Amino acid sequence: MKLTKIVSALALSGAVATSLFAADTVKIGVQAPITGKYANEGQSIDNFVRLIVDEKNAQGGLLGKQIEVVTCDDEAKAQKAAVCAKKLTNAGVFAVIGSYTSGATEAAQTTYYRKKVLQTSDGTSDSLIEKKYWTFFRNSFPNSAQSDFTADYFVNVKKYKNIVVLSDYSSYSAGLGDATEASIKKAGGNVIFRGKIKSGTQNFTAVLTKIKAMNPDVIYYSGYYTDGGLLRAQQIQLGIEADFVGGDSNDNPDFYKLAGKASAGTVLINFPTPEILPYKEAKKYLGDYKARFKMDPPSIWPVTNADGLRAVIEGVEKTNSFDTKKISDYIRNDMKDFPGITGPFNIREDGERVGAKFVVYKLKNDGTKEVVGQ
Repeated sequence: MKLTKIVSALALSGAVATSLFAADTVKIGVQAPITGKYANEGQSIDNFVRLIVDEKNAQGGLLGKQIEVVTCDDEAKAQKAAVCAKKLTNAGVFAVIGSYTSGATEAAQTTYYRKKVLQTSDGTSDSLIEKKYWTFFRNSFPNSAQSDFTADYFVNVKKYKNIVVLSDYSSYSAGLGDATEASIKKAGGNVIFRGKIKSGTQNFTAVLTKIKAMNPDVIYYSGYYTDGGLLRAQQIQLGIEADFVGGDSNDNPDFYKLAGKASAGTVLINFPTPEILPYKEAKKYLGDYKARFKMDPPSIWPVTNADGLRAVIEGVEKTNSFDTKKISDYIRNDMKDFPGITGPFNIREDGERVGAKFVVYKLKNDGTKEVVGQ
């Protein structure tokens, strides 16, 4: 009987200690591809979150609580993403930054919604908003915004007559490809071929040979840089003289590595890349990032995710609460022109980021970029 009482007392004291420790900390999750083919993006997202969290903790934390970062590697795979969602919610996070791909983001959405955990992602697939989860908001801009910009550039600026649109089968890439095809047709352009490739195949000769016979003016690829770089290299090898234009997820240093010398002349459509962001917040945080990690972010996506985290922190401080519904309502309805690293940060009531600005880049012989349109 005495032993039972002692054990009970120890258990109670342990629970109290845990409760006290928990009262002094709050957890934020990172769901990203830390390993796998998009590892440089995922690692940079994690790095940027930790940079901002460390800064906040040094300032006294969030509402007096120190922030703990809990990271889960989803490898950009839907099945792993679903597992990450369970692990992070079980760990007690109140918000999650990520993931990098739309497919991995979508696979985790329902779990976060059911657990009332906030989620912000750079995923651009329009389907991410369709469920109307109050827990989700986007820190980038949707496929529909990019597709309209691309169509205007193709039809009214470049005046292409014969356009090829390629994507892979992922929700992001296929969605952007379909949206771009529709926008081009709406603008009066001519899509002569809408094709899909299997990501990771590496040899795209068959589809490119088919495209060569069509004599296109431009090949537009809406997938990721891991395939885009190879597509561009093989296009040049086959002597296809069409312009090559990549959507936003081709904008990554590894595109240049995969395409080699063939990358010269490639056109990329994306947000302004980190090094040309004109905002004072960009100069500060990108400078801090480089000083700490001895490199620049590989693309704009870790930076938009950093803004997603900063918006969550702003929501907590303005509402003086960790109530995720209150934070969500503030971000959607009351936060106006929040000074983001990537520019004014505004979220519509449905969780969509608004105010998209895109830039057209051309890759030069040395792998650097020049702005050729905006």
